[in-house]
Amino acid sequence: MSVADNYFENLYRSSEDPWSFRERWYEQRKRNLTLAALPRSHYGSIFEPGCANGELSARLAERCTHLLCSDTSALALELARNRLAHRSNVRLMQTRLPEQWPAGRFDLIVLSELCYYLDAQDLDRLIDCARAALNTGANLLACHWRWPIDECPLSGDQVHQRLHERLGLPRLLRHEDTDMLLEVWGTESTSVAQREGLTPQARERPV
Repeated sequence: MSVADNYFENLYRSSEDPWSFRERWYEQRKRNLTLAALPRSHYGSIFEPGCANGELSARLAERCTHLLCSDTSALALELARNRLAHRSNVRLMQTRLPEQWPAGRFDLIVLSELCYYLDAQDLDRLIDCARAALNTGANLLACHWRWPIDECPLSGDQVHQRLHERLGLPRLLRHEDTDMLLEVWGTESTSVAQREGLTPQARERPV
């Protein structure tokens, strides 16, 4: 993590919801778009680094068998633990990324409002860790704010360009508006309609 460790601790000392995840329509809309963009209705395992106070995590937990959430901030993790206390399929851990990337492989990795806190070198290391941790048929979703953030070494646009270049995976979806970028990549390029047998090619495939 290229931003100083105490940056996020100081934010959470001043507020339990420093970005107003619960109140702002921008944040609610972003969560809805994130969930709608996922190519699968259910995942076996999801990893969400930078889980913050757990607002997106609560929605992701409904879409998987196992959810691993991590954050560099102990205060954020305590808030997330309270938010997710009713979910038995969630595990939380404190990590400093990319150095402390967790062991294991995942069916979905969600990088939401995280990667522009890294410098270019650390971003490349994180992308390599994420790519190596994807199961066959897995997805990686990234969503980032496009306006400047004074504390961040990179912009959202720079992050997404580097993700696409370095992952080397088919891009399955791209949503772009004035405020944010949301993209999904997959280790396989099969679309939702193809997987559900709705396309002509799928219907004509021999049984």
